[in-house]
Amino acid sequence: MTVIELQFPAGGRLHATPWGRHVNEGATEWPVSSWRIQRALVATWYLKAREDIDQSVIASLMDALAGEAPAFELPPAVQSHTRHYMPGRGTDKPKVFDTFIQSSRPVRIAWNVTLDPAQRNALSVLCERLGYLGRAESIVEASLSSEDSAINANATPLAKGEDVPQGFELVRVLCPATPDDHAVWLRNSGVLPEGPAGVSPDEPRPAAKKATKKAAAKRAGNRSAGSPLPATIFEALHAETGTLQAQGWLIPPGSRWVDYTRKIESFEPESRRVQRRSTKKITVARFAISSSVLPRITQAISVAERVHQKLAKHADGKACASIFTGKVDNDQPMSGNRHTHIFCELGEKRDSIGFITLYAPGEYNAEAQEVIEGLQRKAVWGHGGHDLDLILLGFGDVTDFDSPIFGRSKRWTSLTPFVPTRHAKHYADGRPKLDADGWPLGSPQQDLRRLVQQGLAITPKSISQPSPSITVRPHRTLRTLQFQTERHHGNGRHGHQSGVGLTLEFEQEVQGPLAFGYGSHFGLGLFVPIHD
Repeated sequence: MTVIELQFPAGGRLHATPWGRHVNEGATEWPVSSWRIQRALVATWYLKAREDIDQSVIASLMDALAGEAPAFELPPAVQSHTRHYMPGRGTDKPKVFDTFIQSSRPVRIAWNVTLDPAQRNALSVLCERLGYLGRAESIVEASLSSEDSAINANATPLAKGEDVPQGFELVRVLCPATPDDHAVWLRNSGVLPEGPAGVSPDEPRPAAKKATKKAAAKRAGNRSAGSPLPATIFEALHAETGTLQAQGWLIPPGSRWVDYTRKIESFEPESRRVQRRSTKKITVARFAISSSVLPRITQAISVAERVHQKLAKHADGKACASIFTGKVDNDQPMSGNRHTHIFCELGEKRDSIGFITLYAPGEYNAEAQEVIEGLQRKAVWGHGGHDLDLILLGFGDVTDFDSPIFGRSKRWTSLTPFVPTRHAKHYADGRPKLDADGWPLGSPQQDLRRLVQQGLAITPKSISQPSPSITVRPHRTLRTLQFQTERHHGNGRHGHQSGVGLTLEFEQEVQGPLAFGYGSHFGLGLFVPIHD
């Protein structure tokens, strides 16, 4: 078994338009076609590996992979798009749709073929050096799994004569022709055929639109002037899309359409799947952000406040409103901090926000989940007037998402400043007042210790001295003065200073999320684990 794992680190996005579809149709390729994957591997060989891999090895590898239509393990995903107006002449600004698939988990692809050592080594090198898949926006990290790896396939080729299983749907996927079928087709093709090259001349060909004599003559001229038929699958994978379209090919020579089945709910939000399959308590909803200009983590409280305003507006008058507003009957505050926390998490670019996570220990019921899903219908206004499109990645609990804030660790450090809610206390002669354990009353460390004891019912082993800076990434440090630390709406008590960076240490591992102090429901005072 040959298994490749693909991860899309740029927000989990795959931009890939299926063959024969226009980009503005909003169609996406899911599963990713093996034709696209093998072309990307060939391109990587030309750009980054020609000195390390012999051409005969890469050619034999392409033949081996083409001999078997792969199976896919597709992760939970969402399909979304952004809309852009492109510059044009005068007032003409054409509108384009950028459709993509987004998932925070990897795609796993399995070919039921056994590669020889040279081929396997070549595939491993190509996966390590593969930079993108699909359009240039689809940055990819690929890896070759061990030979004994297997996948939980949920998108597989449909055998001839079989019916589509219940709960599945049929999709066409472009795959390379098998080397044997391609050789047969070459023997029967004295000239370029009028139909697609990926089928045998004995098989029926799809009907084409009747062309004018002028168009038919132009196509015939383009084909006769084109390069000869590719003798191997390796050569077929070199064809450029523009050249094939100019020559009138319906699909590339050396390719074929394969019918695959995939689950009908492939793009259904995880919330619906969780509700149907289990009684799991839903406490987390996670979004990815799309924007022409992403906000910085320094603006976390501002972004979170605007998300909160939309949630409160959509939930107004509904029974679930208290989980978002934190207010119960007679406008009294909800006890136990069980209402929604809005956390802003780093994306892929420097200190930009890439994800927004909603967390409510009090649980999101079905009505609350509908309110949350409504955040996708209209963009949130971001800092500087740039709209933020929110893409729901799914619902679950703290164990369902691969996010640092839900990790487990003994040591935690600030991602956003901790803003104390109390002032330092001093005697008349200037000496600090101390609590029973010798901590200065009202100091950031003492206030954080008090809040941790209240929230987690444990006492930290140690708390660092306050720092005027926060390291948000390795080699990327921000001053706490750069962060917004005050809400502009609501009647909550304001913090009295700009905030500090702190590091917590516990005797035992603690499960996140950890957020304390002023604005902790709006992204401030958020800690992330330190893994030694």
